[in-house]
Amino acid sequence: MPRAVAYLDDLFFQMKIAETAKQLGIEFKVASTTAALLGLLEPPTKLVIVDLNARNQPIATIEQLRATHQELRVIAFLSHVQTELAAQARAAGCLEVMPRSTFTQSLALILQTIKD
Repeated sequence: MPRAVAYLDDLFFQMKIAETAKQLGIEFKVASTTAALLGLLEPPTKLVIVDLNARNQPIATIEQLRATHQELRVIAFLSHVQTELAAQARAAGCLEVMPRSTFTQSLALILQTIKD
């Protein structure tokens, strides 16, 4: 079963992603600290979702992910007006940064791409 993990503390989004993942047959786990997230990467994970508005330093978490798992697909989302935060995420190594609305609309497609 393909796996995705998320770094977020928004319960609404946790439930939304979890329900979509369940419908697609994807295992989904959530972490609210960097250490917990890194611990969830085994067994092998195909996707990490990062809420850039999470309280526990999401940019530093992306930097650590990139330092240890360069090949891992990381998608981050944020409010569309937070252009400086988006630039920081890209500088930290996150290649896919999108507005929360785009992420929400594309969630099923994003998750579908990690299925074998």
